[in-house]
Amino acid sequence: MRVREVEESALDWVWTHRDRFALGDDALAADGQVNRTWKPLGELTQVCASVSRCTPPGDPLHTRVSELLDFAWQQTRRGELFPLMQSLEPFATYPLEVYAAFASAGLRHPGYEASAAVLTRTRGWRLTEQYPTRRLGVLEAERRSGIDPHGDVPQALGRTWLGGLPEPWTFERAAGYALTHVVFHLTDWGRTPRGVPEDLADYLLHWLPPWLDTCLDARMWDLSCELLAVAASLPRPPEPAVLEDAWQRVAAARAGSGAIPEEGAAQDAAGPDPGPDPYDFADCYHSTLMAAFAAALATAAAARPPDVRQAARPAGQGAPG
Repeated sequence: MRVREVEESALDWVWTHRDRFALGDDALAADGQVNRTWKPLGELTQVCASVSRCTPPGDPLHTRVSELLDFAWQQTRRGELFPLMQSLEPFATYPLEVYAAFASAGLRHPGYEASAAVLTRTRGWRLTEQYPTRRLGVLEAERRSGIDPHGDVPQALGRTWLGGLPEPWTFERAAGYALTHVVFHLTDWGRTPRGVPEDLADYLLHWLPPWLDTCLDARMWDLSCELLAVAASLPRPPEPAVLEDAWQRVAAARAGSGAIPEEGAAQDAAGPDPGPDPYDFADCYHSTLMAAFAAALATAAAARPPDVRQAARPAGQGAPG
């Protein structure tokens, strides 16, 4: 299995392109595009935080992601931008969601946490309308930021697509991304596989392999990598042959630079000469991050003792605090 190779080349690409994750002057602008500023930085932070936890301190990849985390934290002026963001958009949830990624890596701003704790107790915050998966994510962002969650995790889970154990043939792109994030929130981004209730774990163990195969056949590399991360986050993983085939196909989709496109045919096969990067940043940064994330989780899952891999939390319980 070429998991380590995929992880190394993906993080090499991220390191080379780290300046593209930097916050520009529009990060606090009223008309700024959050999906082009804070979203990439938050995704970089979350992936690096997860890889850091999965990788031994002596591993060069641990050093690499630690340096990327420091770079990302500096972009926020060591957390000073979060209170400013809150003052500009008091009831926007993305500042807390991005901050939670830093908090999970031990990078914290006590002043922001104190003010956010006051905000999250308001009726306006509790009554903000959100998609169920987003609501679950906000509850987990509160918990990771040291704030008492404003709602009930099992109740929020029950309103999600995955939480309802839907007919497997209703799986499609939007449902796929929703289910992956439900699992990420329940497991603290792969850290606690027991956060997946037993009924969901059994359901995913049965249906994740055909869904993954469908996405790989459609060359949906970004969603495929997220599904591989889910596979590595379950108390019991799918059959090794399923994962071996999936990783071979993901590895073959890489460009020589290490980048993986979000979807479609690879424009440049991986080889000894990296060559020019064939993709625009926006077309490959997330899928490349997800490849590194999934690979780190897969490596950690393979090293877990069998009793840890097979134990699942009872249905209705959320991720541990």
